[in-house]
Amino acid sequence: MSHDSGTGLQEPTRDLSGRPCAWADGIAARTLFVEDLAASKRLYLDVFDAPNLFEDEQSVVLKPGARSSTCCRPHTFPHSSNRRPRPRQAGVRLLFTVEADDVDARCAQLTATGVELVNEPMNRPWDPHTASFPDLNGYMGEIAQAR
Repeated sequence: MSHDSGTGLQEPTRDLSGRPCAWADGIAARTLFVEDLAASKRLYLDVFDAPNLFEDEQSVVLKPGARSSTCCRPHTFPHSSNRRPRPRQAGVRLLFTVEADDVDARCAQLTATGVELVNEPMNRPWDPHTASFPDLNGYMGEIAQAR
């Protein structure tokens, strides 16, 4: 994501070596293939407290922050008829990380609503304070706060 260095101009996103990224400026949206659309919607509304932008019988689009997240049933995958999302039994298929101002407080709120944490908040060696939670479809969510 580009940022403003105080000059009013957006600076390019840089990779770990400090080089400007050529074209990618972060992930614009996420699509999660879910087995139980109603339960997934409830979980993500509880976790992110995000506005619901769109919903029909096959999908729901939420906006937790600057990027949208779509939950849709696997059989509605429109991009290729011969490529299907991996089944839930294949194990964790995606880990996504969202930023929070206070990971500990957010975890307390989540556990109060019944969300089970995979790990309690912990400090990672590369800086962030994080906690993880599973969803119902083989994904893992992580909440992170810079220290």
